Amino acid sequence: MAGVGKAHLRPAGESLLRIEDLVVEFPAGRGQKVHAVTDVNLDVVEGETLGLVGESGCGKSTTGKAILQLPPPTSGRVMFGGTDLTGLAPKELRAIRTRLQMIFQDPISSLNPRRRIEDIIAEGLDIWKLASGDERRRKIDEMLTTVGMDPTVVRGRRPHQFSGGQCQRISIARAVITEPQLIVCDEPVSALDVSVQAQILNLLEDMKARYGLTLIFIAHDLAVVKNISDRVAVMYLGRLCEVGDPDELYQRPAHPYTAALLSAIPIPDPSVRPEDRQTLGGEIPSPLSPPSGCRFRTRCPRADDQCRDVVPEMTQVGPDHFVACHHPLAPGEAEAAVTISGAAN
Repeated sequence: MAGVGKAHLRPAGESLLRIEDLVVEFPAGRGQKVHAVTDVNLDVVEGETLGLVGESGCGKSTTGKAILQLPPPTSGRVMFGGTDLTGLAPKELRAIRTRLQMIFQDPISSLNPRRRIEDIIAEGLDIWKLASGDERRRKIDEMLTTVGMDPTVVRGRRPHQFSGGQCQRISIARAVITEPQLIVCDEPVSALDVSVQAQILNLLEDMKARYGLTLIFIAHDLAVVKNISDRVAVMYLGRLCEVGDPDELYQRPAHPYTAALLSAIPIPDPSVRPEDRQTLGGEIPSPLSPPSGCRFRTRCPRADDQCRDVVPEMTQVGPDHFVACHHPLAPGEAEAAVTISGAAN
């Protein structure tokens, strides 16, 4: 049940990034507002990969962009390296953005079609005068080689001459060349073929180890998130549902929504009948007027009056495992999700 609370946050001094009470709302005319993100609390320690997962429209990408102040959140704090990004003047924020980068969902449209690849990758170097001349060329060539592309072939070409997977490699090179501490990966493999997805995921893991990166990996595919994440946070309609270690969360989901997401992971087994698997009924409520109390209650078979009246808070149910639910699943009740999760590994 989508809720609030900070029980899952580590001590402030341990985190590279700490998000507190993040709220993002957009005007929708006639006095209405889209409640995209509501009271989200997250933290990421240096060198960690946080997987942020949920259905389309749950606020994952909005959260990622709000971290980078694109646009600034409606309220809340985004602490990066001890600095509150929401309180910075434009010039100060612009300077700190060299330490924060983003890999966008659509690799082709995120690259300027009029510019050559070497200029796209080196844009951050040029803006901040981090390298010029031979040093600039050396950094470009090194980065292209690192992402598995031949600099002599790629440098002078333009984005339309490459496939989606190749463009995503270029996007990764552009993000890493300024030596950032944190990269927000906004569904970086959702637009790619399955075979290419694996290549990009492996590349991200290699780049993380080589350059000491910290990642926020946004996706709607739980199987992908599990393979790359050190910690996983599940979102529903703008609020967090469950946070925990990926193995613990996938083997023993405590939230009905997490269990339903796990049951939706495809199983390559013709003997498994789709109608026998756990499914979610109903439609996602409108973010213009989200339900009172628990936002998941309109689709939850366990909902009662308490769920209608009280917003659930994050509580610990296991080692590094937290859930915002008035009626969390016991290990036996999540048995179906355990079987499905194990088959997807």
